[in-house]
Formats: sequence, structure tokens, C-alpha cells
Amino acid sequence: MRSLALLGLIGSVAMALCSPAAAAETEKKVRTPQNDPSLAARTEWWRDARFGMFIHWGLYAVPAGYYQGKPVGGIGEWIMDRAKIPIPEYEKFAKEFNPTKFNGRQWARLAKDAGMKYMVITSKHHDGFSMFDTAASRYDIVDATPYKRDPMKELAKACKAEGIKFGFYHSIMDWHHPELMGPNVSPAHVDRYVNGQLKPQLRELVTKYDPALLWFDGEWVGWWTEERGHDLERFLRALKPNLVINNRIGKRQLTDGDYETPEQEIPANALASGRLWETCMTINDTWGYKRDDHNWKSTADLTHKLIDIASKGGNFLLNVGPTDTGIIPQPSVDRLRHMGQWMDRNGVGIYGTSQSPYRKHPFNGRCTVKGDTLYVHAFSWPEDGLKLSGLQTPVREAFLLDGKEKVGFRRQHDEDGVPTLVLEKPSRLDPLATVVALRLAGPPQVVNVQPVIRPNAQGVIVLPAFNAEIHGDTARLEGEGMNANIGYWTNAHDSASWNVLIPKTGRYRIEAEYACDPSSDGSMFSVVFPMAPHPDTGVKRSFAVLGEVGSTGGWQTYVKHNMGSVMLAGGGTQTVRVQAEKKPKLAVMNLRAIRLYPEQ
Repeated sequence: MRSLALLGLIGSVAMALCSPAAAAETEKKVRTPQNDPSLAARTEWWRDARFGMFIHWGLYAVPAGYYQGKPVGGIGEWIMDRAKIPIPEYEKFAKEFNPTKFNGRQWARLAKDAGMKYMVITSKHHDGFSMFDTAASRYDIVDATPYKRDPMKELAKACKAEGIKFGFYHSIMDWHHPELMGPNVSPAHVDRYVNGQLKPQLRELVTKYDPALLWFDGEWVGWWTEERGHDLERFLRALKPNLVINNRIGKRQLTDGDYETPEQEIPANALASGRLWETCMTINDTWGYKRDDHNWKSTADLTHKLIDIASKGGNFLLNVGPTDTGIIPQPSVDRLRHMGQWMDRNGVGIYGTSQSPYRKHPFNGRCTVKGDTLYVHAFSWPEDGLKLSGLQTPVREAFLLDGKEKVGFRRQHDEDGVPTLVLEKPSRLDPLATVVALRLAGPPQVVNVQPVIRPNAQGVIVLPAFNAEIHGDTARLEGEGMNANIGYWTNAHDSASWNVLIPKTGRYRIEAEYACDPSSDGSMFSVVFPMAPHPDTGVKRSFAVLGEVGSTGGWQTYVKHNMGSVMLAGGGTQTVRVQAEKKPKLAVMNLRAIRLYPEQ
């Protein structure tokens, strides 16, 4: 932290906590199942599914992250771009692409065994190579490879047999198409591509394979316009009215598809507008196969991510990247099967559920809802019982989904007088997540009261990340307990807040514990403290301490830095907030805690 300053009076305590993007989303008329009956009808299966398999498979699996004997940085499926491979050289990979070990039934069964209800596979990625038999180009797996077969036909049939909904990813971009290469792409060039390849191939995909879903990507290129996206959606709806389409078909004005697609991240909260959404994520670091990528997420981490997403009303599209021979890497298979075993026991608490009534869960875990049942997904269980603060609805019974063991419960009030349901610790806990079904007397009603943080025995007020209420689009809690941090803080409008009891007026020294990679130093943030009403005007004003984030050497290397001191008014509960003031690079920081030390 390179500089320190007292911002002083910075305005009313009623300053907005939500981001401008979130406010704009609320104001803009967006399509939701509540206001669009056709959207509700065609996405019913998708909303119930909650969990799907993403597959990135193409020519990029042949080089597998290497070109001319050297490793290429970045994600595997972008190797043509990252290594600047000329089109004629990249085309040679097609002659080596012979996935003789591909077995569509095995892939579909793996998805089913994992508890997944749908599958989305690349029909064409940005490299322009088609993974299906298309009449619009000879640059496809049937015409250009020794394999000479259409794996998409086999996979679509296998998914139907296993009860898995089938869908295609299709890139709007095309690095192989001559009309789209070069700095001066004209509308006429785009017209020839759209009418000569894009629309004909999409017609083939819809009419030959009958997908339930189309997942677009690459719409960010400058030559793709909002009008073209709107026209393409109308073209597809005419072919198949109940086709589910993601938001990347357009540029969010004339059309935003059926749902949002946050990539490699989970929103901090459910979308305020009620818009449908789906997080897509890799099991390791890359989408397409890359032989040196062994940074596998754990089964527990992936299961917790699935639960977190479901608790916010979203879907989880989890990616695998098969090899050029048609094999899904064993670490992916192992994790999916372990998740599937957990889903066999607890999937009723995921499928067809709606978002949690809690804005912030008062325990280490998440909740989902189905009718009059509240599903409590506990990642750990305190010895003195798991506490559900603010749950108002009477409980009729409580039992484990895994084995139906009865779970004891009692009612009490916490130290702030908030009614709390305490669940007794079951005789056995699930190592991934223990799920308790609470049969209630009606739909769950929760009073969302953020816990009040009090001084410890030394008078220090500790504001840990795990007790924060996170506001915004991207920032989220990572890790557990006192080692947790607020990470993925990539939106400068996001913030975090705590309810704090400051017992008496006095001066407090402020300390921030944070970590920052050298690639993201330079952000400015403030710790905002509300003050008492002005004696003359009665207007509530706020003081803030401003700090600049310096590199700590890495995202997991934490430092405790003195931010100076400030006079705070005592008495009553106050809200302390941390917000970004400037974010010139990727992220603000990983914030573990703010501490307030009383000064004598």
C-alpha cells in the first residue's frame, strides 16, 4: 500500500452499494420467465437441470498446447491465434486428427453418471474447423481428416438414449474464412460469410441434429452488429421456436438471448433482475485439451461451486477437453464420477430448485428451495449446532437426504434477539457437503439480518471476509473461515459491508489484510465509516480512509498494513463498507479482513 489519505466527508450515508451495471440491469426491460411466457416454456427443462457438461473439442487437441516443439501460453483452443499459426500450417493438423477412441455413448453416460442433465459441444470454434458433416465447407471432420466420420451424429443419438439434452456451441468468429481475415472487413464480406456459411451451417445443426440449445460465442468482434444478432435469432426461432439460445448471439440491445453466461466466475448474488444465468467453467485451466495443464480443481471445490450456483438460481456448465484421440482425460472423469455419486445421494436438493432466501448464509454452506422444503447444504458443521438465523417459517421435520436420518432441531434467539433455528449435528457428515431437508409449514420466510460484529476481549473489532455481505457482479467469497478472502474483485463497482457495534466514541487505527499479484497492483480502495447526523443539518455524513494496493508478490501472499487512524462515533450498530475507488488492472485485491484497533 503506497499512499494513505483521509477522504473526509464524502457524502450521505445513503450512497449506493450496487454497481451502475446492476442498476442499469434493473431499469432495463429484460426477458425473464416471469414476464415472458414463451421464455418460461422453452427454458423449463434448462432451469430444472441446473448441471450440464461443456465440451471443447477440435483441431487444437492435436498440438495440445505446443507449436514447433515449444509450449504456447494461454488456453489451448486459442493456439492458432496465440502462436500466430498461418492458415495453411494450421490446416495440417486436420491430417493428424483421427479420434478412433471416441465413443459417444461413453461420453453421454459419463455426463449422466456425473448427474448432468444436458451437454453442449463445440460444432465450430474460432479456428473455423467444423466438427460435423457440413455441406457449407469441406473444412470439417468428415472431409478433411482421416477419421471420415461424424461424431456429432453419434453423440446426439447417444445423448437421446441416455436422457441428456443435447446442444451445440458455435462460434460467430472464424479465423479460417477468407472474407473475415484482414483489417478491412466490409459489410459485403460479412454478408457473404453469414449467407454462405454461418446460416447454412446453423440450419444444418438445427435440422439434422435437433439440438435443444445453441450456445454462441465470439460476438465481440467489431464486424458483428446488434442487427445481425437480432436477425440470426429470428432465423433460428423460425427453424425451431423452442430452441434455447444464450446471450452471446447479439450485443445485448436488440437481443440478449435467453440467459446470461458469466465465464470462469460465479456472481456474488443472484441477478437482481430475475434474468436467467449459467456459469461456464473449466475443471483445470483451459477449455481445449492442453497436455501440460494439470491444475485440476478438487471434487469438493467443484461440488461447492455447483451448490453455490444453484443457491443463486443459476446453472453450472462444467467443461471437459478431450484429446485428439477422443479420450476425456482421467482426472476429469474421476472428478465427474465423484460429483455424480454425491448427486445420486443429494441431487434432489439441486434439480428444480430455486434460489436461497438468504442474501448471506449464516453458516458455512448454502441453501436451495423447492416448494415448502428448504435444503441446507453444509460444507462443515459446528459442534454446537448449525445456526439458521432469521428463519421464520415453522419446521415440521428435518432429515438428511443421504439416508433420511432424522436431524434434531431447536429454536432460540441469538445475542441480537434474532430468532434462530439450530440443527443438531448428525451422526455422520458427507465429506463434500451434508444436505438436510427441512420440511416447513409453508414457503421459507427469512429475515435477512446481517450478524453484528462486536469487539473481542482486547477491544479489537475484526471484520473478516467470511462475515461480509458482498455487493455487485463479480466479487465473491473464496475459502473458508478466517482464511477466506473476498476475491474475483474484477468489477470496480463491487463492494463489501459489515454491521459493526462500536461501543464508544474514540480513535481507532485501521488495518487491512490483503494480497495482490504484481499484475494487479495500483488499485485504490476506501474503508467507509458512517458518522452521527450533523448537529446543525441532521444530514448523515461518512468518513473514509483511502489506500493504494501494492503488490504483495502473489494472490495468496497476505500482508497486514496500517492505514492510519480515524475518530469514530460510538453507540449503536453501524455499517462499515470497503469499496474500490480505482481499478486500473485486472482486480482490486484479495481482501481477508479489516481490523479496527482502539487507541488510548
